Amino acid sequence: MTGILRLGERTFAPGEFAIMAVVNRTPDSFYDKGRTYGFGAALEAVDAAVAGGADIVDIGGVKAGPGDDVDAAEEIRRVAGLVEAVRDRHPSLLISVDTWRAEVGEVVARAGADLLNDTWGGVDPGLAEVAARHGAGLVCAHAGRVEPRTRPHRIAYADVVGDVVSLTVDLAERAAAAGVARESILIDPAHDFGKNTFHSLEVSRRLDELVATAWPVLVAVSNKDFVGETLGGLPVDRRHAGTIATLAVSALQGARVFRVHDAASARDALTAITRLA
Repeated sequence: MTGILRLGERTFAPGEFAIMAVVNRTPDSFYDKGRTYGFGAALEAVDAAVAGGADIVDIGGVKAGPGDDVDAAEEIRRVAGLVEAVRDRHPSLLISVDTWRAEVGEVVARAGADLLNDTWGGVDPGLAEVAARHGAGLVCAHAGRVEPRTRPHRIAYADVVGDVVSLTVDLAERAAAAGVARESILIDPAHDFGKNTFHSLEVSRRLDELVATAWPVLVAVSNKDFVGETLGGLPVDRRHAGTIATLAVSALQGARVFRVHDAASARDALTAITRLA
C-alpha cells in the first residue's frame, strides 16, 4: 500500500483515491472535438466536474496526438488565464496542468496550479525544477521515450511493464532529487503513449507492479484507443463501459488517481468498488 499523497492543501490517506477531471482548451481534442475550447465553455466544464465530485481538474492546452503546431506562447495563452479563473472560482479545488514544457509550467504554477502533469516522460528536465521551486506536485509518466505528440511505428519492448516501472521510478527519483516533495510525486504508465493496445492491456493487467514501487499511481485510461480496439473497434462515444471496467481493474490493484472525462460516473463506480473490495 502506498503512503500519503499531498497535493496543494489536500492530503489523501493510504487507500484513498482522487478523481481527476479532464478539461481541454484545445480545438481538436480527440474526445470532445473542441467543445471546451472556448474560455466560458471550459469554465462551465470545470463547474460540472466539481459538481460531479472531481478532486482535481486537469487543464490541457495541447492535443496529445499529432496535429497543428502549438508553441509555448499559444499553450500559455490557452491555459494560464483559465488556471487563474478556476483558482478564483473554486479556491479549494486542486488544479493540474497537462504540459511537458518548463516554460509553461512556470507560468501556470505562478497562476495557481498545484500539479504539473508531464505525460511525455521528462523530455524537459526543467519541469521538475519548476515543480520544486513552486511546491507543486509532479506526474512522472512513461511515454516510451518518444517525442511529444508522436505515434511511433511498431514500437516494441522486451517487457513493457518492466520498462514502465524502471523509467517512471527513475523519473520520480530524479524529481525528488530536484526538490519535489516525495509525497507529491505520482507515476503514470501512460496507456497508449508510446504503446500499442497489447502493451496497454499488459500494463492494465500488471498495474500492481507499479503500485508495489510505493509511488502513488495515476491512471489515464478514459475512452482511449486501446479500450475501443479491445471492444472490437468501438468509436470514442461508445467506450464508456470499457473505461469504467478498466478503472475498476486499476482501483482493485491500488491505483490512487483516476484521470477521466466523466467525473460523476467515475466517482460512483470507484466508490462502489472500494466499498465492495
